[in-house]
Amino acid sequence: MSAATPTASAQFLRENEIRRGSELLFFAYSRVVRSVDERLGANSIGRAHHRALYFIGRHPDISVSELLAILSVTKQSLGRVLTELEGRGLIQARVGDRDRRQRLLRLTGKGYALDHELFNASRDIMAAASTRAGQQAVSGFWAVLEGLIPDAERARIHSWRENSVPPGEHP
Repeated sequence: MSAATPTASAQFLRENEIRRGSELLFFAYSRVVRSVDERLGANSIGRAHHRALYFIGRHPDISVSELLAILSVTKQSLGRVLTELEGRGLIQARVGDRDRRQRLLRLTGKGYALDHELFNASRDIMAAASTRAGQQAVSGFWAVLEGLIPDAERARIHSWRENSVPPGEHP
């Protein structure tokens, strides 16, 4: 934490303190997203494509229904994104082993390369901020972020994280 960053006051649950946290979250998110946007534009894809690539890369052979649950988008919207990613050779779909109606998604080599490039665009920003804040602050930040997620979704996220592939690695 820098000298310019005050600690939370004893009234950290008052409206002005919560607004400060909301504003910091907004500005931080904007900075991280902007670091990726240029690379998305260069590849003529948007943030929805990025989110799909990220989670498909972290969970090879994820089903379309699982991806829908993660992204909380309509089936139609996700369908457009997946069709475009597949057409560009960034993802491939196959029929499920047990359920032939199921579509399982994974990144191609080209898809992994783009996912890695997009991850690298934000990694340095996140790493520098985490280094400045320190381990204890990062743990506290994660706790706050997890607290923003409803309990049912948090359990699902924990199970996904335990079974995910690290960015930049692929099976």
